[in-house]
Amino acid sequence: MTLTVFFVLLFAALLHASWNAIVKAGSNKLFSAISVSGSASLIAFVLLPFSPQPALASAPWLILSCGLQVVYTVLVAKTYQISDMSQTYPLMRGTAPLLVATVSLFLPGEQLSSLAWMGIGVICLSILAMALNGRSGSRKGVTLALINACFIASYTMVDGTGVRLSGSALGYTLWTFLMNGFCLLGWAMVSRRLEVTRYMRLHWKKGIFGGLATMGSYGLALWAMTQAPLAVVAALRETSILFGAVIALVILKERVTSLRLAAACGIALGAILLRLS
Repeated sequence: MTLTVFFVLLFAALLHASWNAIVKAGSNKLFSAISVSGSASLIAFVLLPFSPQPALASAPWLILSCGLQVVYTVLVAKTYQISDMSQTYPLMRGTAPLLVATVSLFLPGEQLSSLAWMGIGVICLSILAMALNGRSGSRKGVTLALINACFIASYTMVDGTGVRLSGSALGYTLWTFLMNGFCLLGWAMVSRRLEVTRYMRLHWKKGIFGGLATMGSYGLALWAMTQAPLAVVAALRETSILFGAVIALVILKERVTSLRLAAACGIALGAILLRLS
């Protein structure tokens, strides 16, 4: 992994933590998630005419990814409605790279060095330790977080293949967010138009920022998938937990325990091991 890819993924992780914080802070988690996805869809619609278009071979992967990510977005909102983000977010993001790494063993060209596996293991263990240190959440919330980890791992694998077939990481990214946001926003306009419209009107600035953040985060990750093994990209992207801890401490003024700080340092160590692999 080059130094450029490494720092690009760290920036993507920061953006990812930022848009998740916007959803969690929203008075209505589902509407907040729809606002972010809808804003990203509109931005993608404006930019698509100026972007190289992905190859037709990636179309089936785009469609499959859209279905997976729509469910993922709804599950994120539902999980945050009933559980503490400090516990469920690490579970979602920490379990997913381990699943990706396991599945990638069976894919050609995805062999990992022992140092890369060590880095992945350190990151996963650190994130899970941070999750266990969170306030006790409901069993349903933890279950939803683990189910969502499967969806995260699934769309990561799907998009990793699709973006490599597309020939244009930018075009693939824009179509991804256009389709995802269109589906969620379309459902919202049909089923709860007045409520969602009112919410988006009141919180449009957060929606646009969140839309830019989620597009930037995943777009950079998709580009990195064309430059490095999927498992390494998936694991390094989960350093968003580290940025999430900083956001919670500095901006949200949340209490951060010593164990959580140690877990955050473990994530940083894992990132360094991945950089050296």
